[in-house]
Amino acid sequence: MIEQYVLGLHEVGESHVALVGGKAAHLGALSRIDGVRVPAGWCVTTAAFRRILAQAPSIDDRLDRLSRLDPADRAAIRTLSAQIRRSIGETAVPGDLAAAITGPLGEQTAYAVRSSATAEDLPTASFAGQQDTYLNVVGPAAVLRHVSRCWASLFTERAVTYRLRNGFDQRKVHMAVVVQRMVFPDAAGILFTADPVTGNRRLATVDASFGLGEALVSGLVNPDVFTVRDGAVVARAVAAKQRAVVAVPAGGTRDVAVEARRQERPALTDAQAVRLVRLGRRIEAHFGRPQDIEWCLVDDDFHIVQSRPITTLFPIPAAGDGENRVYLSVGHQQMMTDPMKPLGASMWRLTALAPMHEAGGRLFVDATARLSAPASRAAFLEMVGRGDPLTRDALETLLDRGDFVPTLPDGGPPVGGGYAPIETDPAIVTELIERSQASIAALRRDIATLTGPALFDFLLEAFEEHKRDLGDPVSMRAIMAGMEATWWLNDRLGEWLGERNAADTLTLSAPGNITSEMGLALLDVADVIRPHPQVVAFLRAVDDDGFLDELPKLPGGAEARDAIESYLDRYGMRCVGEIDITRPRWRERPTTLVPVLLDNVRTFEPGAAARRFAHGRRQAREKEREVLERLRALPDGERKADETKRMIDRVRTFIGYREYPKYGIVSRYFVYKQALLAEVERLVRAGVLAAGEDAFYLTFAELHDVVRFHRVDDELIRRRREEFRSYQALTPPRVLTSDGEVLAGAYRRDDVPAGALAGLPVSAGTVEGRARVILDMAQADLEPGDILVTAHTDPSWTPLFVAVAGLVTEVGGLMTHGAVIAREYGLPAVVSVVDATRLIPDGQRIRVHGSDGYVELLP
Repeated sequence: MIEQYVLGLHEVGESHVALVGGKAAHLGALSRIDGVRVPAGWCVTTAAFRRILAQAPSIDDRLDRLSRLDPADRAAIRTLSAQIRRSIGETAVPGDLAAAITGPLGEQTAYAVRSSATAEDLPTASFAGQQDTYLNVVGPAAVLRHVSRCWASLFTERAVTYRLRNGFDQRKVHMAVVVQRMVFPDAAGILFTADPVTGNRRLATVDASFGLGEALVSGLVNPDVFTVRDGAVVARAVAAKQRAVVAVPAGGTRDVAVEARRQERPALTDAQAVRLVRLGRRIEAHFGRPQDIEWCLVDDDFHIVQSRPITTLFPIPAAGDGENRVYLSVGHQQMMTDPMKPLGASMWRLTALAPMHEAGGRLFVDATARLSAPASRAAFLEMVGRGDPLTRDALETLLDRGDFVPTLPDGGPPVGGGYAPIETDPAIVTELIERSQASIAALRRDIATLTGPALFDFLLEAFEEHKRDLGDPVSMRAIMAGMEATWWLNDRLGEWLGERNAADTLTLSAPGNITSEMGLALLDVADVIRPHPQVVAFLRAVDDDGFLDELPKLPGGAEARDAIESYLDRYGMRCVGEIDITRPRWRERPTTLVPVLLDNVRTFEPGAAARRFAHGRRQAREKEREVLERLRALPDGERKADETKRMIDRVRTFIGYREYPKYGIVSRYFVYKQALLAEVERLVRAGVLAAGEDAFYLTFAELHDVVRFHRVDDELIRRRREEFRSYQALTPPRVLTSDGEVLAGAYRRDDVPAGALAGLPVSAGTVEGRARVILDMAQADLEPGDILVTAHTDPSWTPLFVAVAGLVTEVGGLMTHGAVIAREYGLPAVVSVVDATRLIPDGQRIRVHGSDGYVELLP
């Protein structure tokens, strides 16, 4: 096979990334778009790089070591990457290869020599700025020298670290080099075909400066910035451009002073900016996604020298009707903002009561209709605001602009509170739970013998039953009764007694809360394990999910195993991110519980669960007596006390049930999953699927087709894996528009001390302690008095709550699971604290103001 060391840019396109790298592939594609001018040139292919790499001394050993490094080990990365660069730089370019590289050099003596890695300018990872570019390179010797430098730049410290963090194999990333004729522009800069800050796809921004674009890229000057929307400049900011980078006749570049009379002159006219954006829209349409484009202006003619996807933008749900849409994040409501795999997202959509749209591996609901009608708008904003003030503020910001959401006649579905009253009767809750348990038992029985297409047909029917259970009117009324009683108590007792968040104490140890019982039940398991030191020692060394089979070999091990198995029988369907059916459940990965279990063994005395529950119940009763006595002393006090007593009874009857429907959902999900995994295993044995996990990258409908036809699209699975990995780097917005605009919302408060972090108060009290920033429950290592700081908590985090003194999360609302359980356990808690896990260092002493809604970092 004859290796191709050089290809003209006109010969390559997007299918040649492995041979010419991302930059060259895009330039080749750009050169064939009508009306787009790309400086002529050629590409030194990855075959040339591999040949040099094969001749460089000690490369194999160093690449092996590099691939095993921790991305946090900066010193080791710096040392090893420098050794590799030096080895490449010192390797002589063979004569035939040198001749091939310099052969296309023509009469023009100046060139741009630019790196083009195979993991660069990808739809899912841009690697922007990771490798090197050299401008105004003059003569064959200089071109060869700079090609070698580009090869070596594949192993800069920042490039190596980026690849390690993003899971790219260091051995599978190769370097090509683009050599282009140099253009000497009057102005240059960057065009973003979508606003890189807000994500708005209708806005394009143009950054421009005099001379070469290096002045802008290197930060030497502040650019002029033009904002273009719908073919017109809607905003401009002209900077004082005191310096410019220009080419030097002998080669290379230098920065020079800009004449005083030109410094505040725009680098582009408005007409040129609009024309450039029009050109950018053509490029964007070709590549099918917003682009980050580098351009040069030569004699009023634009030359495009690079275009890459803007990978930081959050994708837009596909609505398809062209109307303005406002989407709300489902993940912020469900306390799971991580991306979901396709099977998980599709099954949640199939079993949800409301239509959902998918983007970036997350789910969104369309709130446009409710926001468009004034009556439903007010009620909807009130409901949203009780749960998450940041989402409400984001929506109000959008509405106040008056340019996106239309105002329509009142109408549409009712918003919350649209259920008939329900009697305060514990028997209602008992009947609802028994009905749910019977439905799940019937599901297990009926699904047990089904396989193949019949299983999927049954599941589609089961999903309808699932939705009927979820939308049961009595169940909905019971949930709303508990929530509305909570709001009533907080509002009225605040008005009558000046009590803030009184319901927090009145709901302590409320009966029938399946989630709070789950946390306490793990304390009971610890009581069984604690008397057996050999079991405790064994658990400390556990790293295999088969450890339960080994326990009976130890003194006390059989009792320990039975206690854990009993716990898993009741709660083993739970896990972090449990709305995604593809996430491993505790029953599938019981080692997840071991660190928490050992913390409980070490931290608590026997009988802690019963004592904690009894203590909370006493506090609630004492608070009830105190509140009622104070009310009776007020004018019209007997009436106020009677109303309050009815609401206290009501909240204690129904607030615990608030957690049960989610438990029922997740219980059903585990039954679905076990049946599907058995089917997937049959597909693996038949050679249809290469691995069981491949099924997670198919939607439910696609997996159904695989079962029916025994054919699978391996390329689809590969692409979905890559997309999922890219989605993990994205932060989902609370509010997203169909223009792609992200609205985060803000706290507009003047009661937060300087330097404190504002949030939503959800569980009263103030506590000081050591912050433990924990993103993975399995890595928990808690001491008494610690304060848990994490991104979000779903019910699976509850076992940690018994061991901490307070809670801080980045996501959450007044009635989300973490808030409900924090109140039941009496933990001061502040949720919806933006960037809490980044702004609060692990180990930092903090003070959580659970009544006032802010967190202080202490000296």
